[in-house]
Amino acid sequence: MRLAFPVAPLALLTLAAIPATAQETPAEKTAAADVIRRMGELERSLALPPLVARLAGARDPRRDAVIARARDLMDRELLAMADDITRHPETGWKEERSVKILADYLTAHGFAIEMGVAGLKTAFVARYTKGTPGGAGGPNLGIIVEYDALRGTSRDFHGDQHSAQGPVGLAAAVAVSEFLTSSKTPGTVTVYGTPAEELASPAAKTVMYKAGVFKGADVLIRSHSSTATQDPGPGFGSCCMNINVVHYTFSGAPAHQLQAWDGRDALMGVIELFNHIDGLRKTLRPETKIQGIITEGGKAPNVVPDRAAAEFWIRYPDPVYLAQVSALVNDAARGAALATGTKVRIELDSSSRNGISVAALNDLAFAYLKKLGATKVDDSPGRPLPFEETGTVATQIPGVGLTAHSSNGGYHTFEMEADALGEVGHHGFMVDAQTMAAVLYHFATDAPYRATVKREFDGLHGLYDEYLTALRSAYPLPTVPEPTGN
Repeated sequence: MRLAFPVAPLALLTLAAIPATAQETPAEKTAAADVIRRMGELERSLALPPLVARLAGARDPRRDAVIARARDLMDRELLAMADDITRHPETGWKEERSVKILADYLTAHGFAIEMGVAGLKTAFVARYTKGTPGGAGGPNLGIIVEYDALRGTSRDFHGDQHSAQGPVGLAAAVAVSEFLTSSKTPGTVTVYGTPAEELASPAAKTVMYKAGVFKGADVLIRSHSSTATQDPGPGFGSCCMNINVVHYTFSGAPAHQLQAWDGRDALMGVIELFNHIDGLRKTLRPETKIQGIITEGGKAPNVVPDRAAAEFWIRYPDPVYLAQVSALVNDAARGAALATGTKVRIELDSSSRNGISVAALNDLAFAYLKKLGATKVDDSPGRPLPFEETGTVATQIPGVGLTAHSSNGGYHTFEMEADALGEVGHHGFMVDAQTMAAVLYHFATDAPYRATVKREFDGLHGLYDEYLTALRSAYPLPTVPEPTGN
């Protein structure tokens, strides 16, 4: 399919004023009011609406050529690649076919591939090697691509459209790297292949960051499926809330089911944990989410299970109250073990935390998403949404996640996978690729814009510890007295 490059009126690029209260929950907005006020002052001082209008609204033949190249690559080659990966889903740490397709394409377009970075078999870094001698003096433009599928009960599937993130990123990477070379613009392009996003252990981007894989990146950009086209607000947040992934392993003693009193039922310990958590829910703040599955439940109905296990994902919009919730759930596990005569081992598997959401990047991307024809556009201010889920990278390197409408189904559904192969998905992916190329073009060629991104990111980064300190006063623990004899 070939899409025209529509010209939007400048009115579409005039963005609403930054909301003074960027954070999500009433507790945040009250306890961290001073921090949020200062965030608002920072955002207003950046004068982003005229900056975005200047970049996205001005006539710029070089930019338009980069966008057209990304569009052409998607149209001729990369939408077909996305469809192929969609039809061959591979779950985390098993994405060998998908990675080979992406790496081979990048190699053919002048990128040098380093496989297995950070000790992760299906992680890679691709560096453009045909830049000009002055390339080292410019910014390092980083592109994150994902490719893992969801684990399903009937089959694995691309219900989050990660199958398209690689092709979208490749279109932008090739278009921008070719521009840097042909125009002799200083700068480099690096593609980061980050596996197993849907698996919590280990968090691949965190492992890669700690291993120094992202060192030297000046900006990071990626795309993601979306049920609407939105503009995230500035501040601290996560796409999926702060998460603790915890494993609870119960140990009991085996016995014949006809003489169950001779054993201790580890499965009953797990079941009681679920019951205890259900009892806790009414005492927790309404934004709290606790979801779990039984990962081990015994081997035979006629044997009392001496081992059973569950995995829970505990979520809350900020990490301070999340710590309280996690402590309560851990105590519920200990209580379940006491109640059933079993023992429990509690293991924090991994954590996802807030990242920094940068309006200078988000707003420019949103302007281009609209200009390039994204559908289901929501102009209302969004909540803070950094570019990656674990928070580790998004607190250290400025970046943006593109979310053009690409599905009418819900996330993690077969409907979203089907849309990846159809018109709604293809249109969204095309818009994402062109937008990604445009944002990277401006970051490479406009020094004042880069300075604005850095100033905003550094300012928000400097406020984060104060924000957490303020929240610690928002959730006082009640004093529970000893029972009396009356």
